[in-house]
Amino acid sequence: MPESNHQSFRERYGPTAIVAGASEGLGRSWAEAIAARGVNLILIARRADKLEATAEAIRGRHGVTVEAVSMDLGQPNLPAELGALLRAHDIGLGVYNACYSRIGPFLDVSQEDKLAMVDVNVRGPLLFAHVLAPHLVKRGQGGLVLMSSMSGFQGTAMVGTYAATKAFNTVLGETLWEELGRHGVDAMVCAAGATTTPNFLDETPEHRRAMARPLSSDEVVAEAIERLGHTPTVIPGFTNRLAQFVFGRLATRTAAIRFLSRTTRKMYS
Repeated sequence: MPESNHQSFRERYGPTAIVAGASEGLGRSWAEAIAARGVNLILIARRADKLEATAEAIRGRHGVTVEAVSMDLGQPNLPAELGALLRAHDIGLGVYNACYSRIGPFLDVSQEDKLAMVDVNVRGPLLFAHVLAPHLVKRGQGGLVLMSSMSGFQGTAMVGTYAATKAFNTVLGETLWEELGRHGVDAMVCAAGATTTPNFLDETPEHRRAMARPLSSDEVVAEAIERLGHTPTVIPGFTNRLAQFVFGRLATRTAAIRFLSRTTRKMYS
């Protein structure tokens, strides 16, 4: 990105951005892309060791200030913790990337895991937006990104609860795009397809990974960050956009659910 564009990004979304779920994968890629544009960072994740390693690497590469904050984004006192960070920093951009998932038939996933998905994937971004949005509106500019998933566009076997939480993020983020946009704040949903995050690599059998045609985390974020301020929802990757067009516009909902369920079972069974 040309330096003039970096300056424009800093002016609109700086001086500091907060990235939730930033220790690895998509969160780390968001942190790298934001830091490359000269914006300071607050990185949040549960695992302090991985988070600090990420922070140290970004400091060395980009010369920005990076604060690492170990925090469980499913905890009850999340608003108080986030509020304290807002009082201490002028935050112009927030990215909620934290995610919890368990793959398996609905009947086989424990109640504890289902509720953990709701806590981290629904309650977390809702409170993140609830705390951050008034601050951004008061500033009169800034940005808010919620990471969602293409799985949230329809029901799919093996990922039912996870997909439902991502549907919540998509609808919430698109609503915020309209409402906050009236106050100069750019809200956006990034509905990623399969991405080679550590979770994807851990959960997906190696011989099945190519079926998903995954993008890298850096590829997803590079496309998404360029669309911030221009669209309510971005689906990175031409193949992913084509698939969503086919399953969302051309196929019946019944056909889409059945096809994607068969594909997901084949991938993870």
